[in-house]
Formats: sequence, structure tokens, C-alpha cells
Amino acid sequence: SGLEVSQEQLDGWGLVALQGPEAEAVLADALDGNTDLKQLYFGQSVYGKVKLDGGKTSAPLLISRGGYTGEDGFEISIPPSETVEVTEKLLHVGGAEKVQLAGLGARDSLRLEAGMCLYGHDLDETVSPVEAALSWIIPPNRRKADAGYYGAETIHSQLTPKSKGGNGVARRRVGFIVTGAPAREGAEIVAKGDPTTKLGRITSGCPSPSLGKNIAMGYIKDGQHKSGTEVEVLVRGKPRPAVVTKMPFVPSKYYKSA
Repeated sequence: SGLEVSQEQLDGWGLVALQGPEAEAVLADALDGNTDLKQLYFGQSVYGKVKLDGGKTSAPLLISRGGYTGEDGFEISIPPSETVEVTEKLLHVGGAEKVQLAGLGARDSLRLEAGMCLYGHDLDETVSPVEAALSWIIPPNRRKADAGYYGAETIHSQLTPKSKGGNGVARRRVGFIVTGAPAREGAEIVAKGDPTTKLGRITSGCPSPSLGKNIAMGYIKDGQHKSGTEVEVLVRGKPRPAVVTKMPFVPSKYYKSA
């Protein structure tokens, strides 16, 4: 094809994620003026420099537009000698009203609101992209049984529903709104009014700060996966009402090109 791919490993570099509606404005104020963030779209990256205190400028930083939150934002890779200084600069430029430090708990609630998977929980080596509602990542020329990658034959058969001669899938990843206590990973999904009829299992769940509701995702038996389907989730042995819900729970706000 004439295309070349190179890999650069940033050994020991720090990583800070600047996420949210004000992320572009804050980062633009911190940069040295040679990087146009308006031309940087979701999934793209560029090297840029941040103005540091004392008239100094940082080393080139790898700035990637994207993130694991569903919000517009940037993941910034920083040489180890300047990781703390660059992070403190972003906090100072934004001020406490715009930029605050946040940990993995905030990241996890945001990624679940955005309907994003966490490997080892919502995804593992036993889950296919078709079951996980990730078929969109498979390009048309890779959807054949002889596409040449491990699992191609299985995935091809799953992509074709049973009604058209394929295997389809037996389970599907879906979202839930849960009433009462939040349903955590491992909670069983059962039929409404019949806890002996097992339908699936929750893989991630938490209260949603944005919605003020308990949200979750998990795998449910094919045929029970349509939005609006009422089920129950066993939370500490007690059935809680739940409704299959489309994801993302909160609309994503990535900065995309037209």
C-alpha cells in the first residue's frame, strides 16, 4: 500500500489527562502559541510546548486529543523531569474554578457514563467484539472468514445473524438504569419477577453523578437486549428493578471534524 508505520516508545514519561468543556481553552493558554488546537481533532496528536514559570518553555510534549471520559480533552505525555511542573502549570492557568485534580474514581464514573469498556471487566479474552457491541471497529474488508487474523472465522459467523444462516451471538453488552442500590460487577441479571431465570451478569456499575441515577453495563441473553426491556438485578441477594438502556448514558462531547 506504500504506507509506513513507525512506533516511538516514550519510556518513563508521565501522562496527565486534561478533560472537560474548558480543556481546550486552558491548554491553549498554557501553550507557547505554536500549536493550533482548533486543527486537532479527536484521535489526532501533535507535539507542542508549554510555557513554564520564569520564562522557560517545556520540552516537546505529545498532545493527543481524546480521553477516557466522553468529554473533549487531551492526554498529554510529558518527559519525567517536567511532569510535575507542566501539571502545576495547567492547574495554575485554569484556576481552581476550571481545573482540579481528579482520581480514578472520577475517571471510572465518567467512562461508564460514556458507555466505555474497561478491559478485564467488560472485556477479556472470552468476549468477541460482536458480543461487546464493538462491531463498528471492524472495517468491511476485515469481516470475511478468511480475513487472516486470529478469530476471523468466529467473528465472521457472529456478524451474520441466525436468521441469515450465521451463528449470531448468545449474549450482548448493554446498559442498565438500576433502581435502588447500585449494581456492581458480578451482580446477576434475572428475569423480572423470576430470580431463578438467569439472563446475564453486570460487569461495571456505579452511581452516575451526572444523572443522579445508578447505571451499569453488562452482558444479557440475546433477545433480552432491546432498550426498555425490564429485568431485575440481584444486589446482595435482593432483586432490584433495572431497565435495559442505550449507551452512552450521557452524550459524548468529543471534538470531531465535520
